[in-house]
Amino acid sequence: PLFVWNTIQGTTTPWLATEWTFSEDNLALTFTLQEGVTWSDGTPFTANDVAFTWNLLRDNEALPGNGARTALPRLASVEASDDLTVVFTFSEAFTIAQYEIGQQLIVPQHIFEAVEDPVTYANEEPVGTGPFTEVARFENQIFELHANPNYWQEGKPAIRGLRLPAYPSNDAIQLAALNGEVDWHANFIPDIEAVYVGEDPENHNYWFPPTGAVVHLYLNTTIAPFDNPDVRKANSLALNRDQIVEIAMYGYTHPADATGLSDAFEDWKVEQALAADWVSYDPDRANEMLDTAGLMMDGDVRKTADGTELAFELNVVSGWSDWVQSCDIMARNLEEVGIRATVQPYDQTTWQTRVQNGDFTMSIGWSSQGATIFNFYRGVMSTETVYPVGESGTENWHRFGSEEADTLIASFAATSDEAEQRDIASQLQVMYAEQAPAIPLFPGPQWGEFNSSRFEGFPSEEDPYALLSTYANERGIVLTTITPKSAS
Repeated sequence: PLFVWNTIQGTTTPWLATEWTFSEDNLALTFTLQEGVTWSDGTPFTANDVAFTWNLLRDNEALPGNGARTALPRLASVEASDDLTVVFTFSEAFTIAQYEIGQQLIVPQHIFEAVEDPVTYANEEPVGTGPFTEVARFENQIFELHANPNYWQEGKPAIRGLRLPAYPSNDAIQLAALNGEVDWHANFIPDIEAVYVGEDPENHNYWFPPTGAVVHLYLNTTIAPFDNPDVRKANSLALNRDQIVEIAMYGYTHPADATGLSDAFEDWKVEQALAADWVSYDPDRANEMLDTAGLMMDGDVRKTADGTELAFELNVVSGWSDWVQSCDIMARNLEEVGIRATVQPYDQTTWQTRVQNGDFTMSIGWSSQGATIFNFYRGVMSTETVYPVGESGTENWHRFGSEEADTLIASFAATSDEAEQRDIASQLQVMYAEQAPAIPLFPGPQWGEFNSSRFEGFPSEEDPYALLSTYANERGIVLTTITPKSAS
């Protein structure tokens, strides 16, 4: 990428670009690139590669990119003015696009310009600018990447390669970690102090900051009665988040608040939204709100006016033990207020297809998060992210859209003035707190564990130079920082 967003530091780290600036009217964004960078095959990396990548994405809608689709509709052109300068011109001011543009992975023009169909291209001999580019092994359950022989950061990486095995479940990864087979991983381990650290206190380490996107309970708002915000709030009031966090999540995080934002945006949160009380545990009030909504108790289950029982599947990914246990607790909580939620595990592919297509009533799931609050509120409240049921949407699975939110989100993206953005962010938080488009459960712990018996220099709570999670944007920073353990 051109730069790396460092979540834990709240800063951008220059990567393939050294600097970037907006024009005064916010309609042009200019990147200046690093000198002396080459692709792994020795070909010079230039601004032409950047422009080519973005034009390739524009001309091939089936290529998802990694964030590019948010910026592309607002881009009028992308042009290289010289080998080290690329200019992105916008048809409308859209300042948050700098994060999507900066983090988009770049492809080599000299390779891809000869590819007939980039959507189906297998890229079996990849050429890149990253620290690890050489495919030494590629099998169903494992692959190896060796160091880039022409890497541009002098003296890096300090390690020869990466071996990346695939595991079917948290339990399988945990066993491999305990056996010393994994040096760096990012997954849920129950009671980690006893189970993992206790096995080798000198070398087994972890760090789980609650700065990941907030995990939500999604209620499909296209299905009554979940089109009613009071019913959604009543469901929320029925949930014992303290119990979920302490039992299912082993105290690794904390209950979410009514902003829906994680701890990464702690200094953006406003009191008016934080004061909303529908994220507290209050089953008596939940019962009152459900009664008021006309969902009356009949025996031990509530029914709609036409006699339909409030009985639903609660979808979750099988093998994700923390989420499965969270759903078990929620199902028991909801039963106490007359809502029957049957926990239904699916393999990840099936689960993801169902939620993205809107083929569910209740599901646990992650939310969107980026460098600003834009990504979260766009993903949870914008009509731009609402797709008809049956069509796949990568976010807004619950199909909630507000034109008022659209206006605020567009205004946020149009300005580069932080004071203006904070004012708009406060309005979006209040709207979320009033509408309860989805039910926030807890900020996602950003899992990260490492075994220091062979390698050192990993980030930690004591040295938080980047997130420890292997799936975090800043993993490139970590991979160019860690070194083999010294002989001493």
